[in-house]
Amino acid sequence: MRFGPEALPAHHVQRPTESERKPSSITGGIAIPASADQHGESAALELVFETAVSTSPMITQVSGRGLGLAIVREKTEKLGGRVAIESRRGFGTTIRMTLPLTMATFRGVLIESAQRLFIVPTAQVERVTRFKPQDVQTVEGRRTLEFNANAVSLVDLAEVLQLPSAQHRPDAAPATPVLILGAGEQRVAFAVDAVLDEREVLVKTLPKPLSRVRNIAGATVLGSGEVAPILNVSDLLKSARTAGAAPRAPLASAPAQRPTKKILVVEDSITSRMLLKGILESAGYEVKTAIDGIDGFTALRAEHFDLVVSDVEMPRMNGFDLTARIRADRALAEVPVVLVTALESREDRERGIDVGANAYLVKSSLDQSNLLEALRRLA
Repeated sequence: MRFGPEALPAHHVQRPTESERKPSSITGGIAIPASADQHGESAALELVFETAVSTSPMITQVSGRGLGLAIVREKTEKLGGRVAIESRRGFGTTIRMTLPLTMATFRGVLIESAQRLFIVPTAQVERVTRFKPQDVQTVEGRRTLEFNANAVSLVDLAEVLQLPSAQHRPDAAPATPVLILGAGEQRVAFAVDAVLDEREVLVKTLPKPLSRVRNIAGATVLGSGEVAPILNVSDLLKSARTAGAAPRAPLASAPAQRPTKKILVVEDSITSRMLLKGILESAGYEVKTAIDGIDGFTALRAEHFDLVVSDVEMPRMNGFDLTARIRADRALAEVPVVLVTALESREDRERGIDVGANAYLVKSSLDQSNLLEALRRLA
């Protein structure tokens, strides 16, 4: 889409009142004068995609609210695409929108980080390479690598995803794989454990409450049957801004740590089951899974668990019946049970409490922080 430099004639412009004036990106707190001057015109152009930034001098029913281009970028990136803007004074502005040819499948790079498999969209991988410790330079307190004669930030993917990180690699270690990912004008190098291959993957959207997990765009099932999350590159680039500032100091010897809590996740959907497992393990819990109520009750009788997180609608035995059986078993009666379900009627909530659930969370209004807060109170 191209927009010429022409402006409306002066008699077409209505002067806004003081209450209708839109704040600039600086007065609105989105950018500060120092950063705007330092990063130049390319950074200033990126501000048009921020909410509440508008070139309209007044607010009307259809303009001046600063939402249009923010929605364009959000929807485009959700589809695995990207938006870039270029502008030359006196010549006009060009906005480029790049979208995958198909929404069902796409080419992705299979990687491993923190002993987990992930898929990165090939379209946003600028380069796959390796680096040695001597290739890393420190610029303004951040680790960087040279890419196309420019310094790009270097971060560990496991650190950005808040996964348990491996021990620091010794200086004599072989070269480390790295993916340089980009969106718009931003480039970041992500160190990983291994780059395995490139393949065509089928995208599976995530159900609530996992429909908007930070850094995750969806999931795919590999040929081995294992679920691999598809990474959201736009989110990763934002998360990387707070990572890689300096090597983390080794933890000082601490007093005896609290024992790891053990949680049983009972969920018949393989996508939801593996994503919940990943979220809870990232929060420091030891997690085992079961595919339905009968499988879950068998696991509870076989080993000790500190807490149960269960879906309700499952084959063979649903979550209500599983909770009732737990409360009726003398050895299991004190185990906390959290029901996570799409059933949100008052009758269903009351039934959940009646059978003995400690918490009843509705998927439509659930996010990761709510779930972890409920578990912290109970476990």
